[in-house]
Amino acid sequence: MRARLLPLLVILMAGTLLALGFPLAVSLAAGQQQRVVVDRIDDSARFAALAQFFIDAEGSGSNGAAERRETLGLELARYQTLYGIRAGIFYRNDNALARSPGWWQLPESREGRRALEAALAGRRSHDPPQVWPWQTDGKLLVVSPVVLDGDVVAVVATESPTDQMRARILKGWLLIAGGLAAAMLVAFGAALRLTSWVLKPVQTLDAAAHGIATGRMNSRVAAAGGPPELQRLAHSFNEMADNVEEVLEQQRAFVADASHQLRNPLAALLLRIELLALELPEGNEEIASVRTEGKRLTQVLDDLLDLALAEHASAEIKLTDIGALAAERVAAWRPYAEEKGVRLTETGLSAVTGWADPIALSSALDAVIDNALKFTPTGEEVEVSVSTEGRSVRVVVADRGPGLTEDELLRVGDRFWRSGRHQNVKGSGLGLSISRALLAAGGGSLSYAKNPPHGLRVTVVVPRTDPQGA
Repeated sequence: MRARLLPLLVILMAGTLLALGFPLAVSLAAGQQQRVVVDRIDDSARFAALAQFFIDAEGSGSNGAAERRETLGLELARYQTLYGIRAGIFYRNDNALARSPGWWQLPESREGRRALEAALAGRRSHDPPQVWPWQTDGKLLVVSPVVLDGDVVAVVATESPTDQMRARILKGWLLIAGGLAAAMLVAFGAALRLTSWVLKPVQTLDAAAHGIATGRMNSRVAAAGGPPELQRLAHSFNEMADNVEEVLEQQRAFVADASHQLRNPLAALLLRIELLALELPEGNEEIASVRTEGKRLTQVLDDLLDLALAEHASAEIKLTDIGALAAERVAAWRPYAEEKGVRLTETGLSAVTGWADPIALSSALDAVIDNALKFTPTGEEVEVSVSTEGRSVRVVVADRGPGLTEDELLRVGDRFWRSGRHQNVKGSGLGLSISRALLAAGGGSLSYAKNPPHGLRVTVVVPRTDPQGA
Protein backbone atom coordinates (compact mmCIF):
# COMPACT_ATOMS: atom_id res chain seq x y z
CA MET A 1 0.00 0.00 0.00
CA ARG A 2 2.89 2.36 0.74
CA ALA A 3 4.18 1.83 -2.82
CA ARG A 4 0.86 3.21 -4.11
CA LEU A 5 0.19 5.94 -1.54
CA LEU A 6 3.68 7.46 -1.34
CA PRO A 7 4.09 8.14 -5.11
CA LEU A 8 0.63 9.72 -5.14
CA LEU A 9 1.55 12.12 -2.33
CA VAL A 10 4.93 12.89 -3.92
CA ILE A 11 3.32 13.63 -7.30
CA LEU A 12 0.76 15.94 -5.71
CA MET A 13 3.41 17.84 -3.74
CA ALA A 14 5.74 18.03 -6.75
CA GLY A 15 2.88 19.38 -8.86
CA THR A 16 2.10 22.00 -6.22
CA LEU A 17 5.74 23.11 -5.98
CA LEU A 18 6.12 23.28 -9.75
CA ALA A 19 2.86 25.26 -10.02
CA LEU A 20 4.39 27.78 -7.62
CA GLY A 21 7.92 27.63 -9.03
CA PHE A 22 7.16 28.26 -12.71
CA PRO A 23 5.28 31.57 -12.16
CA LEU A 24 8.00 32.64 -9.75
CA ALA A 25 10.72 31.92 -12.35
CA VAL A 26 8.80 33.80 -15.06
CA SER A 27 8.22 36.73 -12.71
CA LEU A 28 11.93 36.84 -11.86
CA ALA A 29 12.91 36.93 -15.54
CA ALA A 30 10.36 39.65 -16.27
CA GLY A 31 11.57 41.72 -13.32
CA GLN A 32 15.22 41.53 -14.40
CA GLN A 33 14.33 42.58 -17.93
CA GLN A 34 12.10 45.38 -16.73
CA ARG A 35 15.02 46.82 -14.74
CA VAL A 36 17.13 46.91 -17.91
CA VAL A 37 14.28 48.39 -19.96
CA VAL A 38 13.71 51.19 -17.44
CA ASP A 39 17.43 51.98 -17.46
CA ARG A 40 17.49 52.12 -21.29
CA ILE A 41 14.39 54.33 -21.33
CA ASP A 42 16.21 56.79 -19.02
CA ASP A 43 19.24 56.77 -21.36
CA SER A 44 16.95 57.24 -24.37
CA ALA A 45 15.30 60.24 -22.69
CA ARG A 46 18.71 61.90 -22.26
CA PHE A 47 19.64 61.27 -25.91
CA ALA A 48 16.20 62.50 -27.00
CA ALA A 49 16.81 65.80 -25.16
CA LEU A 50 20.16 66.20 -26.97
CA ALA A 51 18.49 65.37 -30.29
CA GLN A 52 15.77 67.94 -29.65
CA PHE A 53 18.47 70.57 -28.99
CA PHE A 54 20.22 69.72 -32.28
CA ILE A 55 17.09 69.50 -34.44
CA ASP A 56 15.82 72.79 -33.02
CA ALA A 57 19.14 74.50 -33.81
CA GLU A 58 19.18 72.91 -37.26
CA GLY A 59 15.64 74.09 -38.01
CA SER A 60 16.40 77.67 -36.90
CA GLY A 61 19.58 77.82 -39.07
CA SER A 62 21.86 78.30 -36.09
CA ASN A 63 25.64 78.30 -36.76
CA GLY A 64 26.29 75.78 -33.95
CA ALA A 65 24.27 72.95 -35.55
CA ALA A 66 27.37 71.15 -36.87
CA GLU A 67 29.09 71.39 -33.50
CA ARG A 68 26.02 70.05 -31.75
CA ARG A 69 25.78 67.19 -34.23
CA GLU A 70 29.41 66.27 -33.51
CA THR A 71 28.77 66.44 -29.77
CA LEU A 72 25.77 64.12 -30.19
CA GLY A 73 27.87 61.60 -32.11
CA LEU A 74 30.63 61.70 -29.48
CA GLU A 75 28.06 61.03 -26.71
CA LEU A 76 26.70 57.99 -28.56
CA ALA A 77 30.23 56.67 -29.25
CA ARG A 78 31.27 57.12 -25.62
CA TYR A 79 28.06 55.39 -24.51
CA GLN A 80 28.68 52.45 -26.85
CA THR A 81 32.31 52.13 -25.78
CA LEU A 82 31.52 52.27 -22.07
CA TYR A 83 28.51 49.96 -21.96
CA GLY A 84 28.73 48.00 -25.19
CA ILE A 85 25.24 49.20 -26.15
CA ARG A 86 24.52 50.18 -29.73
CA ALA A 87 22.61 53.46 -29.97
CA GLY A 88 21.34 55.71 -32.72
CA ILE A 89 19.05 58.62 -33.54
CA PHE A 90 17.04 58.25 -36.74
CA TYR A 91 14.74 60.61 -38.63
CA ARG A 92 11.29 59.49 -39.64
CA ASN A 93 12.62 58.55 -43.09
CA ASP A 94 15.12 56.12 -41.41
CA ASN A 95 18.11 58.36 -42.14
CA ALA A 96 20.57 58.43 -39.28
CA LEU A 97 21.13 61.66 -37.43
CA ALA A 98 23.86 60.03 -35.31
CA ARG A 99 24.74 56.45 -34.40
CA SER A 100 27.42 54.29 -32.85
CA PRO A 101 28.85 52.21 -34.40
CA GLY A 102 28.56 54.02 -37.69
CA TRP A 103 27.24 51.02 -39.64
CA TRP A 104 24.42 50.13 -37.27
CA GLN A 105 20.83 50.13 -38.50
CA LEU A 106 17.52 49.44 -36.84
CA PRO A 107 16.82 45.67 -36.92
CA GLU A 108 14.48 44.59 -39.69
CA SER A 109 12.80 41.98 -37.52
CA ARG A 110 9.10 42.03 -36.70
CA GLU A 111 9.81 43.17 -33.13
CA GLY A 112 12.04 45.97 -34.46
CA ARG A 113 9.41 47.25 -36.87
CA ARG A 114 6.76 47.07 -34.17
CA ALA A 115 8.91 49.09 -31.72
CA LEU A 116 9.69 51.70 -34.43
CA GLU A 117 6.01 52.12 -35.31
CA ALA A 118 5.12 52.54 -31.62
CA ALA A 119 7.83 55.23 -31.20
CA LEU A 120 6.68 57.08 -34.33
CA ALA A 121 3.21 57.06 -32.80
CA GLY A 122 4.64 58.72 -29.67
CA ARG A 123 4.90 55.67 -27.41
CA ARG A 124 8.03 54.31 -25.71
CA SER A 125 9.10 50.65 -25.84
CA HIS A 126 8.09 49.68 -22.31
CA ASP A 127 7.35 46.00 -22.95
CA PRO A 128 9.74 44.38 -25.43
CA PRO A 129 9.62 40.55 -25.93
CA GLN A 130 11.07 38.56 -23.03
CA VAL A 131 14.66 37.36 -23.47
CA TRP A 132 15.27 33.93 -21.88
CA PRO A 133 18.59 32.54 -20.60
CA TRP A 134 18.89 30.06 -23.48
CA GLN A 135 18.63 32.81 -26.13
CA THR A 136 22.37 33.39 -26.47
CA ASP A 137 21.96 35.75 -29.44
CA GLY A 138 19.07 37.70 -27.90
CA LYS A 139 19.22 41.51 -27.95
CA LEU A 140 17.06 44.00 -26.11
CA LEU A 141 15.76 46.78 -28.40
CA VAL A 142 14.29 49.94 -26.81
CA VAL A 143 12.95 52.75 -29.04
CA SER A 144 11.77 56.14 -27.73
CA PRO A 145 10.31 59.11 -29.68
CA VAL A 146 11.98 62.53 -30.04
CA VAL A 147 9.17 65.07 -29.79
CA LEU A 148 9.52 68.68 -30.93
CA ASP A 149 6.61 71.09 -30.72
CA GLY A 150 4.22 68.16 -30.19
CA ASP A 151 5.41 66.22 -33.25
CA VAL A 152 7.61 63.12 -33.43
CA VAL A 153 10.55 64.23 -35.54
CA ALA A 154 12.94 61.33 -34.82
CA VAL A 155 13.45 58.25 -32.68
CA VAL A 156 16.19 57.13 -30.28
CA ALA A 157 16.98 53.42 -30.41
CA THR A 158 19.26 51.31 -28.20
CA GLU A 159 20.17 47.67 -28.77
CA SER A 160 21.61 46.13 -25.57
CA PRO A 161 23.48 42.84 -25.12
CA THR A 162 21.74 40.57 -22.64
CA ASP A 163 24.60 38.45 -21.31
CA GLN A 164 24.59 39.92 -17.83
CA MET A 165 20.79 40.01 -17.63
CA ARG A 166 20.52 36.37 -18.71
CA ALA A 167 23.21 35.42 -16.18
CA ARG A 168 21.25 37.12 -13.39
CA ILE A 169 18.06 35.36 -14.50
CA LEU A 170 19.82 32.00 -14.62
CA LYS A 171 21.32 32.56 -11.17
CA GLY A 172 17.88 33.42 -9.81
CA TRP A 173 16.44 30.33 -11.43
CA LEU A 174 19.13 28.16 -9.85
CA LEU A 175 18.26 29.61 -6.44
CA ILE A 176 14.57 28.89 -7.10
CA ALA A 177 15.41 25.34 -8.24
CA GLY A 178 17.50 24.81 -5.12
CA GLY A 179 14.68 26.06 -2.94
CA LEU A 180 12.19 23.81 -4.74
CA ALA A 181 14.55 20.82 -4.38
CA ALA A 182 14.97 21.50 -0.65
CA ALA A 183 11.20 21.91 -0.27
CA MET A 184 10.69 18.67 -2.22
CA LEU A 185 13.06 16.80 0.09
CA VAL A 186 11.25 18.16 3.13
CA ALA A 187 7.91 17.26 1.54
CA PHE A 188 9.14 13.76 0.70
CA GLY A 189 10.29 13.25 4.28
CA ALA A 190 6.94 14.50 5.54
CA ALA A 191 5.10 12.20 3.09
CA LEU A 192 7.24 9.24 4.17
CA ARG A 193 6.55 9.99 7.83
CA LEU A 194 2.85 10.49 7.12
CA THR A 195 2.48 7.23 5.18
CA SER A 196 4.38 5.34 7.90
CA TRP A 197 2.15 6.88 10.56
CA VAL A 198 -1.01 5.98 8.64
CA LEU A 199 0.01 2.55 7.33
CA LYS A 200 1.83 1.11 10.34
CA PRO A 201 -1.44 0.22 12.12
CA VAL A 202 -2.72 -1.26 8.84
CA GLN A 203 0.39 -3.45 8.52
CA THR A 204 0.04 -4.55 12.13
CA LEU A 205 -3.63 -5.32 11.54
CA ASP A 206 -2.77 -7.27 8.39
CA ALA A 207 -0.14 -9.32 10.25
CA ALA A 208 -2.61 -10.10 13.04
CA ALA A 209 -5.34 -11.09 10.57
CA HIS A 210 -2.85 -13.31 8.71
CA GLY A 211 -1.86 -14.92 12.01
CA ILE A 212 -5.47 -15.71 12.86
CA ALA A 213 -6.06 -17.03 9.32
CA THR A 214 -3.12 -19.42 9.72
CA GLY A 215 -4.32 -20.70 13.10
CA ARG A 216 -2.56 -18.40 15.59
CA MET A 217 -5.72 -17.35 17.38
CA ASN A 218 -3.81 -15.40 20.04
CA SER A 219 -2.68 -12.79 17.48
CA ARG A 220 -3.74 -9.30 18.49
CA VAL A 221 -3.18 -5.69 17.42
CA ALA A 222 -1.43 -3.20 19.67
CA ALA A 223 -3.62 -0.12 19.28
CA ALA A 224 -0.82 2.45 19.54
CA GLY A 225 -0.18 5.29 17.11
CA GLY A 226 -1.84 6.05 13.82
CA PRO A 227 -5.06 7.93 13.06
CA PRO A 228 -7.88 7.66 15.63
CA GLU A 229 -10.05 5.80 13.11
CA LEU A 230 -7.43 3.06 12.74
CA GLN A 231 -6.99 2.88 16.51
CA ARG A 232 -10.72 2.27 16.87
CA LEU A 233 -10.51 -0.33 14.09
CA ALA A 234 -7.67 -2.11 15.91
CA HIS A 235 -9.67 -2.10 19.14
CA SER A 236 -12.73 -3.52 17.33
CA PHE A 237 -10.55 -6.15 15.66
CA ASN A 238 -9.18 -7.27 19.02
CA GLU A 239 -12.69 -7.54 20.43
CA MET A 240 -13.79 -9.59 17.40
CA ALA A 241 -10.73 -11.86 17.68
CA ASP A 242 -11.42 -12.38 21.42
CA ASN A 243 -15.03 -13.35 20.70
CA VAL A 244 -14.06 -15.67 17.85
CA GLU A 245 -11.36 -17.32 19.93
CA GLU A 246 -13.77 -17.76 22.82
CA VAL A 247 -16.41 -19.34 20.57
CA LEU A 248 -13.87 -21.67 18.97
CA GLU A 249 -12.46 -22.60 22.34
CA GLN A 250 -15.94 -23.44 23.60
CA GLN A 251 -16.58 -25.51 20.50
CA ARG A 252 -13.30 -27.39 20.80
CA ALA A 253 -13.81 -27.94 24.50
CA PHE A 254 -17.29 -29.29 23.86
CA VAL A 255 -16.09 -31.70 21.17
CA ALA A 256 -13.18 -32.88 23.32
CA ASP A 257 -15.32 -33.25 26.44
CA ALA A 258 -18.13 -34.97 24.57
CA SER A 259 -15.83 -37.46 22.87
CA HIS A 260 -14.00 -38.11 26.12
CA GLN A 261 -17.13 -38.49 28.23
CA LEU A 262 -18.74 -40.85 25.72
CA ARG A 263 -15.80 -43.22 25.78
CA ASN A 264 -16.56 -44.65 29.24
CA PRO A 265 -20.27 -45.41 28.60
CA LEU A 266 -19.37 -46.84 25.21
CA ALA A 267 -16.67 -49.05 26.73
CA ALA A 268 -19.15 -50.28 29.33
CA LEU A 269 -21.73 -50.91 26.61
CA LEU A 270 -19.27 -52.93 24.53
CA LEU A 271 -18.33 -54.95 27.61
CA ARG A 272 -21.98 -55.79 28.25
CA ILE A 273 -22.37 -56.76 24.62
CA GLU A 274 -19.46 -59.19 25.02
CA LEU A 275 -21.05 -60.63 28.14
CA LEU A 276 -24.34 -60.96 26.29
CA ALA A 277 -22.60 -62.71 23.43
CA LEU A 278 -21.42 -65.42 25.79
CA GLU A 279 -25.04 -66.39 26.41
CA LEU A 280 -25.97 -66.48 22.74
CA PRO A 281 -25.10 -69.10 20.15
CA GLU A 282 -21.66 -68.63 18.54
CA GLY A 283 -21.71 -66.86 15.19
CA ASN A 284 -24.84 -64.82 15.88
CA GLU A 285 -25.06 -62.19 13.11
CA GLU A 286 -26.80 -59.55 15.19
CA ILE A 287 -24.09 -59.64 17.85
CA ALA A 288 -21.40 -59.38 15.15
CA SER A 289 -23.18 -56.37 13.66
CA VAL A 290 -23.47 -54.69 17.05
CA ARG A 291 -19.76 -55.28 17.71
CA THR A 292 -18.87 -53.71 14.33
CA GLU A 293 -21.01 -50.63 14.97
CA GLY A 294 -19.55 -50.31 18.46
CA LYS A 295 -16.01 -50.38 17.12
CA ARG A 296 -16.96 -47.83 14.45
CA LEU A 297 -18.44 -45.54 17.09
CA THR A 298 -15.23 -45.88 19.12
CA GLN A 299 -13.21 -44.90 16.04
CA VAL A 300 -15.45 -41.86 15.47
CA LEU A 301 -14.99 -40.70 19.05
CA ASP A 302 -11.22 -41.14 18.76
CA ASP A 303 -11.19 -39.15 15.53
CA LEU A 304 -13.33 -36.41 17.10
CA LEU A 305 -10.87 -36.09 19.92
CA ASP A 306 -7.97 -35.99 17.44
CA LEU A 307 -9.77 -33.28 15.44
CA ALA A 308 -10.37 -31.17 18.54
CA LEU A 309 -6.72 -31.51 19.51
CA ALA A 310 -5.55 -30.73 15.96
CA GLU A 311 -7.61 -27.53 15.82
CA HIS A 312 -6.46 -26.46 19.27
CA ALA A 313 -2.76 -27.35 19.11
CA SER A 314 -0.26 -24.74 17.89
CA ALA A 315 2.14 -25.86 15.18
CA GLU A 316 5.87 -26.05 15.92
CA ILE A 317 7.02 -24.85 12.50
CA LYS A 318 10.63 -25.38 11.52
CA LEU A 319 12.71 -25.92 8.40
CA THR A 320 12.05 -29.51 7.30
CA ASP A 321 13.36 -31.75 4.53
CA ILE A 322 10.03 -32.45 2.83
CA GLY A 323 11.55 -34.90 0.35
CA ALA A 324 13.10 -37.03 3.09
CA LEU A 325 9.90 -36.91 5.15
CA ALA A 326 7.78 -38.03 2.21
CA ALA A 327 10.23 -40.87 1.44
CA GLU A 328 10.04 -41.98 5.08
CA ARG A 329 6.22 -42.15 5.02
CA VAL A 330 6.23 -44.01 1.69
CA ALA A 331 8.65 -46.57 3.15
CA ALA A 332 6.44 -46.96 6.23
CA TRP A 333 3.31 -47.64 4.11
CA ARG A 334 4.95 -49.86 1.49
CA PRO A 335 4.46 -53.16 3.42
CA TYR A 336 0.73 -52.45 3.72
CA ALA A 337 0.61 -51.59 0.00
CA GLU A 338 2.36 -54.83 -0.91
CA GLU A 339 -0.07 -56.74 1.27
CA LYS A 340 -2.94 -55.23 -0.72
CA GLY A 341 -1.18 -55.81 -4.05
CA VAL A 342 -0.86 -52.07 -4.80
CA ARG A 343 2.36 -50.50 -6.11
CA LEU A 344 3.43 -47.53 -3.95
CA THR A 345 6.07 -45.47 -5.78
CA GLU A 346 7.94 -42.27 -5.05
CA THR A 347 9.02 -39.73 -7.70
CA GLY A 348 10.19 -36.12 -7.92
CA LEU A 349 12.68 -34.32 -5.74
CA SER A 350 14.44 -36.34 -3.07
CA ALA A 351 15.72 -33.34 -1.11
CA VAL A 352 13.79 -30.09 -0.83
CA THR A 353 13.17 -27.98 2.26
CA GLY A 354 10.04 -26.24 3.44
CA TRP A 355 8.56 -24.78 6.63
CA ALA A 356 6.24 -27.19 8.40
CA ASP A 357 5.53 -29.03 11.64
CA PRO A 358 7.13 -32.45 10.93
CA ILE A 359 4.69 -34.34 13.18
CA ALA A 360 1.63 -32.63 11.71
CA LEU A 361 2.89 -33.11 8.14
CA SER A 362 3.65 -36.78 8.81
CA SER A 363 0.14 -37.29 10.17
CA ALA A 364 -1.41 -35.54 7.17
CA LEU A 365 0.64 -37.62 4.70
CA ASP A 366 -0.32 -40.81 6.58
CA ALA A 367 -4.02 -39.94 6.28
CA VAL A 368 -3.76 -39.11 2.58
CA ILE A 369 -1.67 -42.20 1.68
CA ASP A 370 -3.98 -44.40 3.79
CA ASN A 371 -7.00 -43.10 1.85
CA ALA A 372 -5.24 -43.64 -1.48
CA LEU A 373 -4.31 -47.25 -0.64
CA LYS A 374 -7.76 -47.90 0.80
CA PHE A 375 -9.56 -47.04 -2.45
CA THR A 376 -7.00 -48.28 -5.00
CA PRO A 377 -7.79 -51.77 -6.34
CA THR A 378 -5.24 -54.59 -6.50
CA GLY A 379 -2.74 -54.30 -9.34
CA GLU A 380 -2.99 -50.50 -9.61
CA GLU A 381 -0.49 -47.85 -8.50
CA VAL A 382 -0.31 -45.02 -5.96
CA GLU A 383 2.32 -42.40 -6.82
CA VAL A 384 3.78 -39.92 -4.32
CA SER A 385 5.71 -37.06 -5.98
CA VAL A 386 7.53 -34.10 -4.45
CA SER A 387 8.05 -30.85 -6.39
CA THR A 388 8.37 -27.10 -5.94
CA GLU A 389 6.18 -24.37 -7.41
CA GLY A 390 7.03 -20.73 -6.73
CA ARG A 391 7.32 -20.22 -2.98
CA SER A 392 5.80 -23.56 -1.97
CA VAL A 393 6.63 -27.28 -1.84
CA ARG A 394 4.01 -29.68 -3.19
CA VAL A 395 3.55 -33.34 -2.27
CA VAL A 396 1.06 -34.98 -4.66
CA VAL A 397 -0.50 -38.36 -3.85
CA ALA A 398 -2.18 -39.75 -6.99
CA ASP A 399 -4.15 -43.01 -6.88
CA ARG A 400 -5.92 -45.12 -9.50
CA GLY A 401 -9.10 -45.69 -7.55
CA PRO A 402 -12.67 -44.90 -8.64
CA GLY A 403 -12.11 -41.18 -7.99
CA LEU A 404 -14.79 -38.58 -7.23
CA THR A 405 -17.37 -36.68 -9.25
CA GLU A 406 -17.34 -32.88 -9.61
CA ASP A 407 -19.97 -32.50 -6.88
CA GLU A 408 -18.07 -34.84 -4.57
CA LEU A 409 -14.83 -32.88 -5.10
CA LEU A 410 -16.59 -29.84 -3.66
CA ARG A 411 -17.46 -31.70 -0.45
CA VAL A 412 -14.43 -33.91 0.10
CA GLY A 413 -12.66 -32.95 3.32
CA ASP A 414 -15.85 -31.87 5.11
CA ARG A 415 -16.36 -33.34 8.55
CA PHE A 416 -18.12 -36.71 8.56
CA TRP A 417 -18.64 -36.59 4.78
CA ARG A 418 -18.20 -39.82 2.86
CA SER A 419 -19.16 -40.68 -0.69
CA GLY A 420 -22.33 -42.71 -0.99
CA ARG A 421 -20.38 -45.24 -3.09
CA HIS A 422 -17.88 -45.87 -0.29
CA GLN A 423 -20.11 -46.35 2.73
CA ASN A 424 -18.97 -49.95 3.04
CA VAL A 425 -15.30 -48.88 3.37
CA LYS A 426 -13.97 -48.53 6.91
CA GLY A 427 -13.63 -44.93 8.10
CA SER A 428 -15.28 -42.08 9.98
CA GLY A 429 -15.06 -39.26 7.43
CA LEU A 430 -12.81 -37.19 9.71
CA GLY A 431 -9.32 -38.18 8.49
CA LEU A 432 -8.99 -35.52 5.80
CA SER A 433 -10.54 -32.87 8.08
CA ILE A 434 -7.89 -33.65 10.69
CA SER A 435 -5.17 -33.46 8.03
CA ARG A 436 -6.44 -30.08 6.80
CA ALA A 437 -6.50 -28.71 10.37
CA LEU A 438 -2.96 -29.94 11.04
CA LEU A 439 -1.63 -28.37 7.82
CA ALA A 440 -3.50 -25.07 8.26
CA ALA A 441 -1.87 -24.55 11.65
CA GLY A 442 1.52 -24.47 9.92
CA GLY A 443 0.51 -22.36 6.90
CA GLY A 444 -0.07 -25.39 4.64
CA SER A 445 -3.10 -26.52 2.65
CA LEU A 446 -4.80 -29.55 1.14
CA SER A 447 -6.49 -29.65 -2.29
CA TYR A 448 -8.17 -32.30 -4.43
CA ALA A 449 -8.48 -32.93 -8.17
CA LYS A 450 -9.24 -35.71 -10.62
CA ASN A 451 -6.42 -38.00 -11.75
CA PRO A 452 -7.23 -38.97 -15.37
CA PRO A 453 -8.25 -41.45 -16.61
CA HIS A 454 -9.58 -42.37 -13.15
CA GLY A 455 -8.53 -41.73 -9.60
CA LEU A 456 -7.90 -38.84 -7.21
CA ARG A 457 -4.97 -36.43 -6.84
CA VAL A 458 -4.48 -35.00 -3.35
CA THR A 459 -1.96 -32.13 -3.14
CA VAL A 460 -0.29 -31.20 0.14
CA VAL A 461 1.27 -27.72 0.00
CA VAL A 462 3.67 -26.21 2.55
CA PRO A 463 5.49 -22.84 2.27
CA ARG A 464 9.20 -22.54 1.46
CA THR A 465 9.49 -19.40 3.59
CA ASP A 466 8.64 -19.05 7.25
CA PRO A 467 4.94 -18.02 7.35
CA GLN A 468 5.32 -16.68 10.90
CA GLY A 469 8.32 -14.60 9.93
CA ALA A 470 6.50 -13.26 6.87
